[in-house]
Amino acid sequence: MLAMGLASLPAASLAEDIKPKTPETAFSGKLHPDILGISGESNAESARAVFDSLFKGRKDTKTDIQQQKLGNISFVAAMNFSLPAGPTQNGEMLSTSFSSPASANRAYFVARNLTFAQDQQPSKADMIKEIMGKYGIPTIVGDQHLYYIYRRGSIISVGAKYKEATALEAIGKPLDPKTAVKLNGDTIRGSCVAVVKRAQARAKELSAMLAEAKGANCEGVLSVQLVPGASPDRVSIAQFTLLDVKQVISAAAIDSAAATEHQFMPTGSTPKL
Repeated sequence: MLAMGLASLPAASLAEDIKPKTPETAFSGKLHPDILGISGESNAESARAVFDSLFKGRKDTKTDIQQQKLGNISFVAAMNFSLPAGPTQNGEMLSTSFSSPASANRAYFVARNLTFAQDQQPSKADMIKEIMGKYGIPTIVGDQHLYYIYRRGSIISVGAKYKEATALEAIGKPLDPKTAVKLNGDTIRGSCVAVVKRAQARAKELSAMLAEAKGANCEGVLSVQLVPGASPDRVSIAQFTLLDVKQVISAAAIDSAAATEHQFMPTGSTPKL
């Protein structure tokens, strides 16, 4: 695994000589979707400021900052902060995964989960209005999700021009299979809906995501799930996931090349004969 390989490079590595290369990203031009300001352009330092601001002064917060090594340089590979839900307190989780310093320590996976206290559950209509106001018209809606699928710097449209009312009507229904077929086109590449779902459940290291990223029929995905609450028109859980598929592929290549280039080479001298 690349992540383990980077972590195990010996201290004598020439990591100090690495010049960061900016990985390619799905989110170019005017499209820079973010979750609380964290996007594919964020590095661990800028993301940490968001984490600290969001959870500042909130009791019972659990923090998990995972580090790896590139040569003798330690870097933040993942951050996970969470606050449990209570009878009168909304729960929250924020999680981000980063590439190595060789690829500018960029965020390629961002997730935020909100669990609403029963007396604070927002309406589904209001949530959809806010989501579409921030991210625009989704590619496909259904199965309690709004999916934004990105290719070539834009959100893919498959003919379903959702408005707030039609998205609200569609979200509780199964995904339209005809729309899903249009989304995948004539290719045999993997469904981006499936890719982002599996990314939510699996290990978030580049090496663990790489194979599916290479097989995905998209360059990026934003998924928003709204779980029904105490009544069908209310939301109990909102889950936001941003996956930069193109950056996973690009950063993995950069990191792998850096790991190979800066492998420890013996420096022993010839003994006296």
